[in-house]
Amino acid sequence: MRQNKRMTDAQLAVIVLAAGQGTRMKSSRPKILHEIAGRPLIGHVLGTVHALAPAHILAVVRHERDAVSAMITGFSPDVVIVDQDDVPGTGRAVEVALDALPADFAGDVVIVSGDVPLLDADTLAELLAAHRADRAAATLLSAILDDATGYGRVVRDVNGSLDRIAEQKDASADELAITEINSGTYVFGVAALREQLALVGTDNAQNEKYLTDVVGLLRATGATMGALAVTEPWRVAGVNDRVQLGEAGIRLNQLIVAAHQRAGVTIQDPATTWIDSDVVIAPDVEILPGTQLKGATKIDTGARVGPDTTLVDCEIGENATVTRTDGTLAVIGAGASVGPFAYLRPNTILGVKGKIGTFVETKNSTIGDGSKVPHLSYIGDTTVGVESNVGAGTITANYDGVNKHKTVVGSHVRTGSHNVFVAPVTIGDGAYSGAGTVVRKDIPAGALGLNVAPQRNIEGWVEANRAGTAAATAAAAASERDE
Repeated sequence: MRQNKRMTDAQLAVIVLAAGQGTRMKSSRPKILHEIAGRPLIGHVLGTVHALAPAHILAVVRHERDAVSAMITGFSPDVVIVDQDDVPGTGRAVEVALDALPADFAGDVVIVSGDVPLLDADTLAELLAAHRADRAAATLLSAILDDATGYGRVVRDVNGSLDRIAEQKDASADELAITEINSGTYVFGVAALREQLALVGTDNAQNEKYLTDVVGLLRATGATMGALAVTEPWRVAGVNDRVQLGEAGIRLNQLIVAAHQRAGVTIQDPATTWIDSDVVIAPDVEILPGTQLKGATKIDTGARVGPDTTLVDCEIGENATVTRTDGTLAVIGAGASVGPFAYLRPNTILGVKGKIGTFVETKNSTIGDGSKVPHLSYIGDTTVGVESNVGAGTITANYDGVNKHKTVVGSHVRTGSHNVFVAPVTIGDGAYSGAGTVVRKDIPAGALGLNVAPQRNIEGWVEANRAGTAAATAAAAASERDE
């Protein structure tokens, strides 16, 4: 992931809650490892909290602990993994995370959930700034929803100040009518948080140690409390099932597409264009409908991609065109042309102004500057020099049933249509090969490679062997005309 270059905030720690099972996903995979825009949910959250440049980031894990921990450390090696014990609840998760902080840490603690991928760094920074400006003991992020079912309600006092949070299963009828909800994102002063968490029990409908109980306890001490309502409630929406996963993916894609458009990229149909978070697109690129850009794909200025194209971890050079193509781990040179209906498998490299044309499959091959594979070919484990043309219907027979072998095609080579290169074989610079040739041995530079097999015509064969057919009738009529 991209590293934040802001100065570290020595008075800030972040706790990411990542211990839940997420049963409503109905999946063998932990909920927070499901992906949108090319990253797992937890990856988006980690990217957001890194933007705050905290001195400490801790992630609390439990369900599928090893898989979740591996994903987290893969994205952010500096994150401290903390294991939740058998005591259930978000309050306990935060408590064990606090125990993993340095004993002398005396700053603020931001708490976020690992399943809120649309929460952005600007919103978190605004929350933290409000908390510090008010010198509050706790500040939570809230939202106003048309339907607040399932969420903890933000209960305010007669003066409008934050009083407590009422969880759905413990709320009264009046509290259930409240439409302001707790997003599950907080900032606490660490000393106050430590003190009050020790007082929280599990006497509730869930028999859990609620983090939300800390709000009421702090209020009872007279501490300053705050609640900041977001203007875009979808930013704090958690993902609990596949419907919400799809909705979050659509929303995030809309944000990504719009950001590229504002940066100078032409996207003809945003509704059918999907772009992952880590894709880089230069200005004046044109993206046509039905295109998916995934992974670490990078597209340079002036390139044209699509329609109906999927690129995964590809590099597309300046002014290149890629049309109706499926590509993975391919590098396309400046001014090159690919497609339509090309299949680029990993380690395909196409040089400047080269061409991979219609119904061509390539794999583990380098095709040099200005060289072309225009039609109906398979090129695997092959190196092609510069300014060569590989004829239509060419196949590299690179696998002998046990091992893969290399084909080398030199520069300024012209090979005939319907060739088979039986690897390992080398075709020298400036060489030619005839149509239909099976190349089983090297062709020297400047030579013409041919398979000499004279054509035989057996006169009268159709009439003798296919009597009564339309072909035999047509042949007989032609013979009569020729007499």
